[in-house]
Amino acid sequence: MTQIEVTFLGTTAGVPTKDRGHPAVHIKYRSEQEYSCLFDCGEGTQRQILFTDVNFMRIDDIFITHWHADHFAGILGLMETMNLEGRTKPLNIYGPEAARFVDILEELGYWSKKYDVVAHDAWSEGTTPQVILDGGEFQVLAVPVKHSIPAVAYAFAEKDRIKIDKLKAQEMGLPPKGPVYRDIKEKGSALWKGKKIRLEDLSSVEKGKKVVYSGDTMPCKNMVTISQGADLLIHDSTFFEDAADDNYRHSNFDEVINISKKAGVRQLVLTHISRRYQSSEELREKVQGYEGVKIAKDFMKIVVS
Repeated sequence: MTQIEVTFLGTTAGVPTKDRGHPAVHIKYRSEQEYSCLFDCGEGTQRQILFTDVNFMRIDDIFITHWHADHFAGILGLMETMNLEGRTKPLNIYGPEAARFVDILEELGYWSKKYDVVAHDAWSEGTTPQVILDGGEFQVLAVPVKHSIPAVAYAFAEKDRIKIDKLKAQEMGLPPKGPVYRDIKEKGSALWKGKKIRLEDLSSVEKGKKVVYSGDTMPCKNMVTISQGADLLIHDSTFFEDAADDNYRHSNFDEVINISKKAGVRQLVLTHISRRYQSSEELREKVQGYEGVKIAKDFMKIVVS
């Protein structure tokens, strides 16, 4: 069985607090091969990692939602530590205008890396989700969202799996294993002892799991689109009431609840919490009565399986 393990490394907004670090979410995909990545990498992310069971040297990809410092300022220190620890495999950094900002990061300071940092630009305009990474068993998609600068949201989407019903296969006279199953999966059918065996006759589809991360955004149709049917939506909820200044370009609690309902999300976690909310009890009270809704806190872990 596969799992998507989500660890919240930082859950505050622009200004950190004693209890909340800057935005960063770690994704670990457990399958035949383990995959590890970050969604955003705010200041202090590498130190936050030290309080978890995350292995930062196994992180292959960093997906930046936008280039406000609270979402990317931790990259420089993390890159340096990876270098000091002997990293040799490439580190991929994705985001809108990624090539521009990765070049700047690499020019800061005097250092000689033993590994390549590869930038991948994400579309910052349009309504169609972009497959920005295909990992075989999963894809990472990006879609533009509505913020004060170019910004995207991401979805970690496991591909649907075709499962063979072994009892049905036995009843149809197929062997316990063999290349016939590969042919059936790849071609949709295969001949076995003169009989055509179709994929739909002995299989079912296991729907892939999906985790969506908004970064910073006002409510927009693209968030509903990329969040459709998500097992877990992690969404900017900087405020729990209307913001006094529309220039903040964030979402409030009621707006996020509306997005979640429209998209048919199973579980919603609110993050990027403004420092104006200092009381954990106050935050818990705000989501009481809302099934499947949680407030993120640093080091919280959720497993989607």
